[in-house]
Amino acid sequence: MRIFICGFGTVGQGFAEVVADKTSYFKKRYGRDAIIVGAMDSKSYVVDQNGLDPIGLVATKKDSKRVGANTYTDSTAVLDMVDYDILVEVSPTDVNTGGVGLINIKHALSKGKDVITVNKGPLALKFRELMDLAKTNGCLLRFEGSVGGAMPIINLCTESLAGGEIKSVRGILNGTCNFILSKMDNGQPFEQALKEAQQMGYAETDPTNDIEGYDTACKVVILANSVFGRDVSFKDVDITGITSITEDAISMAASRNMVIRLIGEVSATKLEVSPRLVPKGHPLGISGTLNTAQILSDIAGPITVSGRGAGRLETASAILSDLIAVMDKRLL
Repeated sequence: MRIFICGFGTVGQGFAEVVADKTSYFKKRYGRDAIIVGAMDSKSYVVDQNGLDPIGLVATKKDSKRVGANTYTDSTAVLDMVDYDILVEVSPTDVNTGGVGLINIKHALSKGKDVITVNKGPLALKFRELMDLAKTNGCLLRFEGSVGGAMPIINLCTESLAGGEIKSVRGILNGTCNFILSKMDNGQPFEQALKEAQQMGYAETDPTNDIEGYDTACKVVILANSVFGRDVSFKDVDITGITSITEDAISMAASRNMVIRLIGEVSATKLEVSPRLVPKGHPLGISGTLNTAQILSDIAGPITVSGRGAGRLETASAILSDLIAVMDKRLL
């Protein structure tokens, strides 16, 4: 199975390492290798129809800050340089336009290629269009890692809980906000907690997508469309971030044995991101950077899942699960 990786930052490099580590697994399960035939970052690319060394790609990126010696201006032209079976699209998220990720995904699907992505922007803006394009061209489009990173939720709802009716999903879907709010529980002002999150690499230099709730909103849209069969986009979400939460609000919550957490909730009729009061000890009252979600099913009842919502290998693990699903479908 031939793989092209678009986006070779933290997650792309982590996935390359996982491909290298699971060589024996692929051979045992499928009798063949999963090989990387192309990789592209924001400025450069490298392709080889016979396969590239995954660890060599990571080393090159680390040493030169580029994945390859060749530069490009049109990512779709690079995709057409080599024959691949699966596009792994992990370029940076653009919640306003979908960015190059949307262009790459549409191009691959139109060419009959299966796609795995963790890129929230295209899914939050053009979910139905992308799914229809995949269906028209007989492709698979999978995106487990787009919500919750290593926390299994999409495939859990759509596959493991198949046959039952999912009534609602609500949860902490952004580890950065949860880290900040957890620090505020311990008396830190918002700005100090945000600065610490940035210093530790949990928050970007521009933290807007996290603290204004936009990242969580994207994930809520993806859940609404994939789990509940809705046709909504980012603009349909009622969003309130955490920037207005004061130390007084945190203290008042604590006096009631509660904490404030940014909760995303989705159902057949609801699409909301907002800070909410959560009782201490409740599954959604966790501290730190973990993501957690409660799934309410008519048959299985309430199910709680949690895991790391971001990270090099954590997100790569979700991509791996989708890769195996695709390979099972195509090769077994």
